[in-house]
Amino acid sequence: MRRGWKMALSGGLRCCRQVLSWVPVLVIVLVVLWSYYAYVFELCLVTVLSPAEKVIYLIFYHAIFVFFAWTYWKSIFTLPQQPNQKFHLSYTDKERYENEERPEVQKQMLFDMAKKLPVYTRTGSGGQFIQNHLGREFSKKLRKTVRFCDRCHLIKPDRCHHCSVCAMCVLKMDHHCPWVNNCIGFSNYKFFLQFLAYSVLYCLYIATTVFSYFIKYWRGELPSVRSKFHVLFLLFVACMFFVSLVILFGYHCWLVSRNKTTLEAFCTPVFTSGPEKNGFNLGFIKNIQQVFGDNKKFWLIPIGSSPGDGHSFPMRSMNESQNPLLANEELWEDNEDDNQDYPEGSSSLALETET
Repeated sequence: MRRGWKMALSGGLRCCRQVLSWVPVLVIVLVVLWSYYAYVFELCLVTVLSPAEKVIYLIFYHAIFVFFAWTYWKSIFTLPQQPNQKFHLSYTDKERYENEERPEVQKQMLFDMAKKLPVYTRTGSGGQFIQNHLGREFSKKLRKTVRFCDRCHLIKPDRCHHCSVCAMCVLKMDHHCPWVNNCIGFSNYKFFLQFLAYSVLYCLYIATTVFSYFIKYWRGELPSVRSKFHVLFLLFVACMFFVSLVILFGYHCWLVSRNKTTLEAFCTPVFTSGPEKNGFNLGFIKNIQQVFGDNKKFWLIPIGSSPGDGHSFPMRSMNESQNPLLANEELWEDNEDDNQDYPEGSSSLALETET
């Protein structure tokens, strides 16, 4: 009886949380719908007197609005991509792992399972765990600590993280955004960036075209009618959102230029050779192509064009001779550099080709 009551309460709370998670999206939708009404009807059709000016304003406005709404829709309803089945533990491996009580043996089991997978990042908190300071023995142990999700029961691919809100592991997870009620990752990061860009453009266009009429209302050159309040408030809202959005967009542009995610910017990824904050930095142009693809005609259109499958990514290399894939692709099936000596102080990374 008590157990059933607890389950019902838990289900009710989970349902309420799912409903409330759509409140930020609803707020954005209502603000956008009001801005559409205020701009199209109260400004263009009522306030603007010149027919030519009306047509020009409406054409450019709707062109921006279509891409703005399209990218917002894609950001919301493009589901986060999860690791494929080969990264999940089999039923037998799962039973063995859960029944094993010794942590060191569990780590070794995960390391053995990860040998056949293109996984090169390890657990660690970044910055301080380097061979120079802690010695080679600790570094070898660090390289053997495979990233594992005990909730999804899978070995995490590089750049994959578990989202507690979505309750799943997300490939190349950037962050969970409440304003789109979705987890931003490999499958929809391009759409999220485009949404920010078109949001900035949308607010900027509204502010610049409304400003002259704001001045006219302020000076009393136009009659004080109902449209006045819509126009004044429209300028205020556009400027307010523009400032916040341009800061957020600028930050993500910086992340793209360095080929980083938000999580990687706050927590340095750890590779088999140690922490490296620029481990995925391939250079400015290639970093952009990692998000938008090689074909530039798709860069401004919300169509999936990011290269790869989200499970493996090219890595920066200081020395191509350390490239495990150029040397032999069968290295995934052999012992992964278990006996390989790394020179002290070296932070070079293996260059991985996308699969």
